[in-house]
Amino acid sequence: MILIADSGATKTHWYFCHRPGEMAMVQTEGINAATMGKDKIQKIVHSAASMVADELSSGVEAIYFYGAGIVSPEASSAIRDALSRAFPSASLVEFHSDMAGAATALFGNGRGVAAIMGTGSNSCLYENGKIIRNIRPGGFILGDEGSGAALGREFLSDYFKELVPSELAAEFDEEFHITYPEAVANIYKGDAPSRYLASFAKFIVSHKNHEYAARLIERNLRNFIERALSRYGCTEAGVVGSLGYALQDELTTLGTEYGLHFVKFLSTPIHALAEWHTSQPSEISTQM
Repeated sequence: MILIADSGATKTHWYFCHRPGEMAMVQTEGINAATMGKDKIQKIVHSAASMVADELSSGVEAIYFYGAGIVSPEASSAIRDALSRAFPSASLVEFHSDMAGAATALFGNGRGVAAIMGTGSNSCLYENGKIIRNIRPGGFILGDEGSGAALGREFLSDYFKELVPSELAAEFDEEFHITYPEAVANIYKGDAPSRYLASFAKFIVSHKNHEYAARLIERNLRNFIERALSRYGCTEAGVVGSLGYALQDELTTLGTEYGLHFVKFLSTPIHALAEWHTSQPSEISTQM
């Protein structure tokens, strides 16, 4: 039995895989190893273990964790401790960045530009199982172009400056009832500001036929393509993430202007990662 976890800023998918085609999945809130406290991580991992039958959680032999904030051994130590407590039978625990997970899901042992477009964004040039180059995403303050957080940030800025067309602003008011002090508190003092900003992306995308929303979306996508994707010198690209999946038509159209061919869109990498790991000739997987 192997456990594959794909964790972003908003949610974590946990896949318990016995063999190809035999899987169980649960979902918890997201884990960011770089910003989240040990107690919070412990609570999330424990909740994942408690959602499945005892024979699943007690039978895990190997864990492959793909997550945001996996930038050093120190950053992953709290997750390692939590996983060891929740799944003590695991003899192998591997940590990889969410970027590595997205690239593996998209290209396997191939080559291409891999992009994450969800709450946050990231990208890399990937080849033969390795990340060759990574243009730093910068987070929701310094970058994250092409993300839900960037889209929400720009919309909210326009909204409070009364730049959103009145009919669209009225619909937003009716759905969210947000005040300026509330927004400032969530962005500058909240536990998950990027998640808060990205929570407005679904509203914007649902109104993409509105001229204002269409321009906002296009500007966000062009920024990501120009500042990251088109700079890798590779024409084939793939996208993982809920926002990218929802905007695949817009990305495909824009990509042609920049010589980019988007070959694959995945709303989540977890299914492809499960297939990848269960098909690898590792010592543990061949015993299943």
